[in-house]
Formats: sequence, structure tokens, C-alpha cells
Amino acid sequence: MTESGRGPRERMVFSAAQLIRRGGVTATGMRDVAAHAEAPRGSLQHYFPGGKEQLVNEAVAWAGRYAGNRVARFLAGLPEPTPGGLFAAMVAQWTDEFRASGFGAGCPVAAATVDCAGSTDSVRASAAAAFATWTGPVAAALRDMGVPGRRAEPLATLMISAIEGALVIARAEQDVRALTTVADELAPLLDAAVAVAR
Repeated sequence: MTESGRGPRERMVFSAAQLIRRGGVTATGMRDVAAHAEAPRGSLQHYFPGGKEQLVNEAVAWAGRYAGNRVARFLAGLPEPTPGGLFAAMVAQWTDEFRASGFGAGCPVAAATVDCAGSTDSVRASAAAAFATWTGPVAAALRDMGVPGRRAEPLATLMISAIEGALVIARAEQDVRALTTVADELAPLLDAAVAVAR
């Protein structure tokens, strides 16, 4: 996740997402976001008149779009797209990141969801919408690979749920074991959904 070429508002949304994925919503302060984005503190009120709630909601929405947009990139990198191959690529993004930079940051959408108990209904709704923004492209990709329409969305939900759960375990264990396990174990099930359709 990079921020090059972004204006101050976009940098602040990106920075909020990065800080949320490291420490959650509660630990992410507006001043921290401004400092991370290298933006004047006064610009926060200008760009986010709704305060922290607006900024968090926009950061969560950004994260959902980012994840959804990555699906096409993952598919483009596969010599022969398969559901299991797509899932392995989605998982590899995280195993590569954890191996390169440690286990300090997870998914900002999941972090915001966990913090929902102390947040507003709008944060919960933003997290739900972000997951839907991610699920949609995964389900569409599965349909394009021959998974029956009635199974595509449930399998997309399974894939994303498995990744999110594995991320939590990986961060707790400081090891990618859970991620590689879900990739290995779910690939045959995902690929079999295409075989059944034929």
C-alpha cells in the first residue's frame, strides 16, 4: 500500500488506514494521522468536517476499494486463472508482507470491525460496506472462472473470512503458518466448484 502521488486529503485517508491497521480505531488519533501524512493539523478540519468518524469511515472505504481492485491484478499475474490460484495470490500478498516487514499491521477493515464496540454505527456500516466492496470482485472473478453463480458469492465470503481469520492468527503467532494452511486446504475445495459446474 503506497501513497506516492497523492494530495493532502488522499494522504490523510491513506495514513488513517495505515494507522488503523497497526493499532485499531481507538489508538488512531487525528494528530497522528496528520503527522503520518505530513499534512498541517488544520487541514484535518478542512477536509474532514465530520471529524475522526468521517476520516475513519473514508479510510475503511479506501481499504475495501484497495482490496477489491487487487483482485484484477492477482488474476493478471496468473498464467491460468483458477479459484485456488486466485486465493493463493490473495494470501501471498499477506505472507509476503509479513515476511518482509513483520506482523505489526493487519487489515484496516478488520481492525475497524474489532473496534466497533467502542465506535459508532457508521464505522460498523463502513466496515460492512468495505467487505462487500472486496467480496464483489472476488465473486465476479469466480463466476468468470466457471463457478456457478449461486456459489460464487458464498465462496468469495469464505475466501475473505479465511484470510481475515488467518491474519489474526498469524499476527498472534508471529508466523505465516495459518495463512499458508488456509491457502493449501481451501484450494482444492475452490477448484472443485468449477469442476462441478462442468
